[in-house]
Amino acid sequence: MPQINTHIDESMLDGFTRLVTQEAIEGKTMLLNMGPQHPSTHGVLRLLLELDGEFVVNVIPDIGFLHTGVEKHMEYKTFEKAVVMTDRLDYLNNIGNNLVYCLAVEKLVDLDVPPRAQAIRVILTELQRIASHLVWLGTHALDLAAMSVFLYCFREREMILDIMEMCSGQRMMTSYFRPGGLWRDVPVEFEDAVRQFLRIFPARIDEYEALLTKNPLFIERTKHIGVLSAEDAMKWGVTGPSLRASGIAHDLRKVRPYSGYEQYDFDIPTHTDGDTYARYLVRMEEMRQSVRIVQQALDKLPYGPTRSNNRKFVPPPRSELGHSMEAVIHHFKLFTEGFPAPKGAVYVAVESPRGELGVYLEGDGGPKPYRIHWRTPSFANLQVLKLLAKGHLVADLVALIGTIDIVLGDVDR
Repeated sequence: MPQINTHIDESMLDGFTRLVTQEAIEGKTMLLNMGPQHPSTHGVLRLLLELDGEFVVNVIPDIGFLHTGVEKHMEYKTFEKAVVMTDRLDYLNNIGNNLVYCLAVEKLVDLDVPPRAQAIRVILTELQRIASHLVWLGTHALDLAAMSVFLYCFREREMILDIMEMCSGQRMMTSYFRPGGLWRDVPVEFEDAVRQFLRIFPARIDEYEALLTKNPLFIERTKHIGVLSAEDAMKWGVTGPSLRASGIAHDLRKVRPYSGYEQYDFDIPTHTDGDTYARYLVRMEEMRQSVRIVQQALDKLPYGPTRSNNRKFVPPPRSELGHSMEAVIHHFKLFTEGFPAPKGAVYVAVESPRGELGVYLEGDGGPKPYRIHWRTPSFANLQVLKLLAKGHLVADLVALIGTIDIVLGDVDR
């Protein structure tokens, strides 16, 4: 009969006791597990709750259940092949992950991107932001028992996923952006599909707001719940809509424009209340601003190539492979050996639907990254959950997890 190991690691218990209050150790408050498998945690997240009756005293996030080692995996691939790994981080912002990684590679090797590719990158990134906010809105409302909003949001999100599939062949894991531009140009149906979405979507936002914004039950569950001050938001490194709902108008698309964002006219929605309701209002207005950006980018979408012609880093066009042996050899070498990047390090950040998404990329003269590290917004934003939840009912935790809009693939990496 196998022996059962009953040994308890005392060092782990010591670490655990430092995280909870003395009242919990003395049994005056209750410790309760929420997750890692729980519908409202939106992924595999375990929260250790310390409760005084039904009121939250402390929240201790326990992460790592979705850890994939993606950074180390990328360091074993060539710069071009590592693009496919970026889709797996924040799986609601695949295009945005592609974008920031490609920008980092382009900065490291000094690679140009044609204007048409930049405009298409902006269009798809903003559509992805809307799709991500729709998943947030639908699931957040569903957590608070508003079923219809969930169905409506996924109806519109489906239109965006169809556009992604039209361009890349994939609904989610697109790997569509590549260093130097795009995998290929968009199909001829692209413009009509995007314009059709732009025609119907503003009225659909009004429809969501008609269901929620003045709904007394929704207001009761979100107003004055989980207030985050601007000082605390800055102190904890919070970014994105959660920061802007605390009154700070910080958006990397305005502060440090990339991919031509400086040529588009759009506003940064902010609010000063810092509560769950304010974060809802900010994200709703952000969807309207994304529509404005997509409309402008589509109206002045230039003609031309969609990938750099710098053959040192970009493979030759497929049309040359049928009649040029040099092109075939060049294509083969780029995909088997990769291209070398100079010694040096860069950091590039973009504004993802959840906040600042950054990549630290270091080259050592070889064809693979020497070091990659991701600064993901969900990891920083999750830290403030204990501030938001303290003193609220345990039932409010469902709304609070939804309001910070974390993705566990973005947290664990």
